[in-house]
Amino acid sequence: MNYKRFGNKVIVRIDRGEEILDKLKQICKDLDIKLGTITGIGAVNKATIGLYDVETKKYHSTELTGDHEIVPLFGNISTMNGKFYLHIHANLANAEHKSFGGHLNSAIVSATFEGVIDIIDGEINREIDNSVGLNLIKLE
Repeated sequence: MNYKRFGNKVIVRIDRGEEILDKLKQICKDLDIKLGTITGIGAVNKATIGLYDVETKKYHSTELTGDHEIVPLFGNISTMNGKFYLHIHANLANAEHKSFGGHLNSAIVSATFEGVIDIIDGEINREIDNSVGLNLIKLE
């Protein structure tokens, strides 16, 4: 992994074999980023995506293996209980150009990941909303 900061933007490269979410969390920790957005493109060969069922309050996860392009990845950075919190969604396309998307739980880079973190000055926390069962941003 490598990254370089330009004002409130951070250009990120995550390398082959590295897990995207782990590396993004590390960058947030290194640079003390508590609020921002993330966009990115690249390629993975193993990923887990999820879909949340509001009625049952459970995630349904699917593991994808083989070559997939990230077309694209979007997310945000906030905090919860004093820790960095990433909420990332991604669309992944296979060799047949079939696309799979959802909440990104994990992704291993097969070639490269190139991303941009847009830092927002401030901090927004999350808390559990029991009516939907999710950690929602708290805007007070």
